[in-house]
Amino acid sequence: MNLHELSPAPGSVTEGKRKGRGAGTGNGKTAGRGHKGQKARSGGKIRRGFEGGQMPLARRLPKRGFNNIFAKPLTEVKLSALECFENGTEITAQVLLEKNIISKCPYGIKVIGNGTLSKQLTVKAAAYSASAKEKIEALGGKAEVV
Repeated sequence: MNLHELSPAPGSVTEGKRKGRGAGTGNGKTAGRGHKGQKARSGGKIRRGFEGGQMPLARRLPKRGFNNIFAKPLTEVKLSALECFENGTEITAQVLLEKNIISKCPYGIKVIGNGTLSKQLTVKAAAYSASAKEKIEALGGKAEVV
């Protein structure tokens, strides 16, 4: 095979439509732009969210409080979900992902004290609720902050 023998797959390359080249082309006169108006003009672009001069939806809706766009929310894991592990297991975010206890973990996990725990576990997480840490350590386990 040589460079001059290469060609695209049949039907994959089509010629562009030639606008404004007569009525017989189906794209003559107004060239698919309709009659007049902002979109018919050259350079007549409309920015995203523009509603023709009407007050845009983003400005009509009330705003409350503060939304931190740089926040890195932790994935919550209940203590009752850790009950499926065996005694003495070391639990990390990777182990929880493999067991399908959590679906994704972009910024780390936080263990919360919902439910009960009856096994001695070593848990490595970014954060713990006070009750979760207390319950893990009461059984002789370790709550390590990663």
